[in-house]
Amino acid sequence: MGHKVNPVGLRVGINRTWDSRWFAENGYAKMLKEDIQIREFLEKRLSNAGVSRVVIERPAKKARVMIYTARPGVVIGKKGEAIEVLRREVAQRCSA
Repeated sequence: MGHKVNPVGLRVGINRTWDSRWFAENGYAKMLKEDIQIREFLEKRLSNAGVSRVVIERPAKKARVMIYTARPGVVIGKKGEAIEVLRREVAQRCSA
């Protein structure tokens, strides 16, 4: 019987880092839930953009969401209109 190992957890610290980069003394569960909701929303909304990874950083009461995608033109849209709409929708789901 083989032991199944999570490929992300195995590589953390070797050639990959965490998908969320923040620290919280209070409100950890709330921020973790927001991260999960933001990721699910982006995966559903950008399903045809080839999103490979979503990294969320929370420095000093702000949230920075980085989307790694194979098709950035789908995310950005014509003249950057789609990215602005997406930015507003993510801001509504995020308290920071």
